[in-house]
Order: sequence, then C-alpha cells, then structure tokens
Amino acid sequence: MKNEKAYLQLCRDILENGHKKDDRTKTGTYSVFGRQIRFDLKDGFPLLTTKYVAFRLVASELLWFLRGDTNIRYLLEHNNNIWNEWAFKKWVESDEYDGPDMTDFGRRSLVDPEFKKEYDKQMEIFKEKILNDDEFAQKYGDLGFVYGKQWRKWEGANGEMVDQIKDVIDSIKTNPDSRRHIVTAWNPAEVPFMALPPCHTLFQFYVADGKLSCQLYQRSADLFLGVPFNIASYALLTHLIAHETGLDVGEFVHTFGDVHIYSNHVEQVKLQLSREPRPLPKLKITSKKESIFDYDLSDFELIGYDPHPAIKAPVAV
Repeated sequence: MKNEKAYLQLCRDILENGHKKDDRTKTGTYSVFGRQIRFDLKDGFPLLTTKYVAFRLVASELLWFLRGDTNIRYLLEHNNNIWNEWAFKKWVESDEYDGPDMTDFGRRSLVDPEFKKEYDKQMEIFKEKILNDDEFAQKYGDLGFVYGKQWRKWEGANGEMVDQIKDVIDSIKTNPDSRRHIVTAWNPAEVPFMALPPCHTLFQFYVADGKLSCQLYQRSADLFLGVPFNIASYALLTHLIAHETGLDVGEFVHTFGDVHIYSNHVEQVKLQLSREPRPLPKLKITSKKESIFDYDLSDFELIGYDPHPAIKAPVAV
C-alpha cells in the first residue's frame, strides 16, 4: 500500500500546487515539473488498487514494444485499443476517408451523443480494415518510429540498426556494475515521423546485491490515465529482464519532467483520492523462455488483485 500512496500523494501535489497550462491537445492541464516516486518491487506488483487498471492491456502493449512492432494490428488482435486514436486520426484526416466529418473527434465524442454514435461506427470500420486489409493496415495502422522501433531498431548515422533491448540485457549479464545500462526512445532525427513523440524517453538499469532496479525518465506524464500504465509496464519489464538475467527485482524509480492532470480529469482524480489503497498483487512469470522476446500473455499470472472499480476519463489526442 505504501507504494501506491506515493502516486496518490503526487496527485494531491498537483491539485494543490499545479500550474494551469495550455497544451498540445487544447484540453488544458494542471502541471508541475520535476517529481519522483519509487516502488519497491519486493512489496508487490505496482498495479494501482484505488482504481482498476487492466493488466492485460499493460502486458500486451509491452510485448508489442518488445517485438519492435509499430503497427496497431498486433494490439487489435489482442483486443487492445489504447493506441487506436492516433492511427484513426491519420485515416480520418486523409484524402481516402469519405465518411462524416471527424474533426476534433476526441472532444466532440464526449459532448455530442449523436456524434459519439457516428464516431464509434467509424472506429469499428477502421478497426475491421486494420485487421483484415493488409494494405490498409500498412498505410494507416503504422504509427511511425515509436517505441518498438527505437527499442529494437535504432538506426545510426551509418544505417546500422541497434537492438537496444538485446544489448542492455547482454550488458547486465556480462558487466552488471556498468553505469551504461541505458535504453533511449528519444531519437531527435525521427521525432517528426512519430505519431506521438516518446513520453517515456529514457530508462536505466542498476544492479546491486543481486537485484535489478530500473529508473525511467518521463518527459510528459498524464498522471491519471497514462502513468498507472507506465508504472505497471516498466515494473513488468524489470521483472522480465531480472528473470532472464538471473536477478531478483529491486526498485522501480519513476522520474518526471512535466507531470500533469488534464482539466477534464480533476473530478476523477478526486474520486480516486477518496479511496483507500488495498494490498498490491503479486506477479508470477509462469515459464522460463529462451528469450525475453518469446513471452506472450499466457506466461503472466497476477495473484491477489482486488482493486476498486475503474474510473473512466477521456484520452487527450
């Protein structure tokens, strides 16, 4: 419970001290700069209990990153819709789209019930095309040079591809005391070609006393919707790499640049803060695969997850 309280305290900090700022999505935020929270992974798996967080979505997204994939087809095949809006936006703003006007669909779908029905209809058409039309999926399902590409196929100036995940695992195995166990997703030359420039930009591993710890630097953090997923995702990644390298898990340290609550999430955050945290679940990796790249959802078991109900809020696109 103490791990989760660090997250809740950050929520209170922003509600009390946040600066009101405009943002790219025109939604508006309450924002602070430069914060850090820590999670001892031996105390339990840090999946928030003050609201339900779908571990299946966290895990399938991480496996998507680890595959080096950048196309949402894999996610849709696993009933994961968390990246749909960015790909959908590319389609409805293209010359090939001939449906109803979807301008500003993110906010209009929240305030106009009739528009929401049409939005849902067009989204279902889009998803079906992604799943069943290879050419359409290649054109509109790919999000560009996002996390999977940077993690597994970072392109150097000489055209050489760098598999950062493989390299960092080899480094942990062969030189655990190194201070260079680093993976970066922020590639300045390729940021213009990404649907969304990386929010979680750089992470570093640290080995001490037979334990593997991970610190993430996140340049921009949607505290209510995004951060709970980020916490669980990097905790799962730390577990997987510890499993492969024969180490126990240590800490996950989450360091933030601009960490914010969107103006249309404030009431949801207040509801979450009214709830008492419950004991964290335990993560069990049920098999030992030859490589971290060979895992699938059936290899993970979450034990004792008993959260409060989910709290819905709109995604800012």
